[in-house]
Amino acid sequence: MIILRFWKLQSAQLFQIGSYKITGKAFLAPMSGVTDKPFREICRQLGAAMTTCEMVSSEAGLRDSKKTRERLIFSADETLRSVQIVGSDPDKLADAARFNVDSGAHIIDINMGCPAKKVCSVAAGSALLRDEKLVEKILRSVVEAVNVPVTLKTRTGWDVKNKNGVGIAAIAEDSGIRAIAVHGRTRACMYTGEAEYETIANIKSKISIPVIVNGDINSAKKAKQVLDYTNADAVMVGRGAQGNPWIFNEINEYLSTGSFADAPTLLERQEVLTDHIKKLYLFYGEYRGVRIARKHINWYCNTLEGYISFRKNMNVIDNADAQLAVVFEFFHQLIMQGEKAA
Repeated sequence: MIILRFWKLQSAQLFQIGSYKITGKAFLAPMSGVTDKPFREICRQLGAAMTTCEMVSSEAGLRDSKKTRERLIFSADETLRSVQIVGSDPDKLADAARFNVDSGAHIIDINMGCPAKKVCSVAAGSALLRDEKLVEKILRSVVEAVNVPVTLKTRTGWDVKNKNGVGIAAIAEDSGIRAIAVHGRTRACMYTGEAEYETIANIKSKISIPVIVNGDINSAKKAKQVLDYTNADAVMVGRGAQGNPWIFNEINEYLSTGSFADAPTLLERQEVLTDHIKKLYLFYGEYRGVRIARKHINWYCNTLEGYISFRKNMNVIDNADAQLAVVFEFFHQLIMQGEKAA
């Protein structure tokens, strides 16, 4: 059983995309290889106002692949299903949007923010920012294809000399996009350096649709600072949630009351991590679940005492019972040390 802490959100934190009303201003960013069904469940349990599945290709021939089918599995509690699609052909993206809406998606999100080479090499993701005419064709095609809200995930531009985020946002609004999430880096920046928010503040001042700010949101205090600076409507947390799903409730608490939430105890960390990896076993099966769990265990534990030696042992374990036992023993020792110190 997970120990959870919930806070009553003030009405001012109500967020709306189309007709969908969302309580809270802290969203989970879609991340390939990370935001699968188990991770989204954990983040929602710990306060994420909205989650989006990993991006899926617009290529019809890939819809029946195991990877795509897994990415489009949703939990029963996922009452607002957001599906992110990626591609560069307007007709294929429109067809992918229709397919996913027919399959149960409530919101379609278009990926124009992924900087990965394998995505940009096929003129998709953030590579699209170099062609504003194609951006408009894609957005209009997808919006016209479905009767659900369409959102956009993008960046500030292709590189520092071509920061066209304001222009892209204007095109998005004119094309019927209902909300836009902007990562505060260009494609050329990848994930290096610090995110900048001036461009996002400028975007927010120029359009009327909701703006969600993304990039380096790693604490409740940072979320508040960035919201105040940009006047954005919500924050989107990506890497800051890896191994730290409590960040959503921490942001909720700080935005609602101005007070900082207590950090999770070691017992809370252990119980949430254990629940998370059990969900991975159930979803992927033991063989894949154990191996996928390794990165999550590392993220949860990499700030704790004794992590280096723990990691060496944990990364060679290849069965679920042993993995759970090692995690339990690691936290048990830390808890016992804490009790002795007290």
